[in-house]
Amino acid sequence: MQIPARRVTVATMITPPQCLYITDLVRTGKQRLLQVVREGCAAGIDGVLLREPTLDSGKLLALAAELRVITREQRARLVIHSQADIARAVAADGVHLSAAMIDEAAAIRRWLGAAQITLSTSCHNREELEQSHAGGADFALLSPLFATASHPETAPLGIARFRQLAARSPLPVVALGGITTANRMQVAGYPIAAMRAIDEAGDIASAVARLLGEQPAMAQQ
Repeated sequence: MQIPARRVTVATMITPPQCLYITDLVRTGKQRLLQVVREGCAAGIDGVLLREPTLDSGKLLALAAELRVITREQRARLVIHSQADIARAVAADGVHLSAAMIDEAAAIRRWLGAAQITLSTSCHNREELEQSHAGGADFALLSPLFATASHPETAPLGIARFRQLAARSPLPVVALGGITTANRMQVAGYPIAAMRAIDEAGDIASAVARLLGEQPAMAQQ
């Protein structure tokens, strides 16, 4: 599959995406995933994080190539979780590392080299934020903001603690964890990352609009 030429400028890569969709192929299935990315990016999602730990490298590469075409057409960023080689292969816009991989951030940053490719990390406390900054990360996903279905055993940060960590962070942060269209405005002003709030929505465009802090357009009578 042919990958379109890069159209995102370096200037647009400095700040985090404002609405980042994180994939979950096992839960959504491929066709729904592609639908969500197409409709979501058209509605305002400006970043897609491909996180599929169950896929082997070949299948991950093929899916990344498909998403690269869609995200380029919609001028959204594509970020690959962990697999920096696949990110480079499909000319993705970024690589994301789990908290367990923060120690490897500096080495991956050196390997990526190009300033056009962002490096982000998952963080849960101030130490991880500082370590990520020292390793050359551009921004961090700070979580869990609220209780989540995927990690019910993990205590959420809550609004006050999140704001405290974000204010003192050496990196820009994206709020992650349990964010819905109902509670999103509790962290107004911060970028957000979401999964179920987007891919389980009956109306994807309306959900994205609300996650972006906008009022969705009213359907004509």
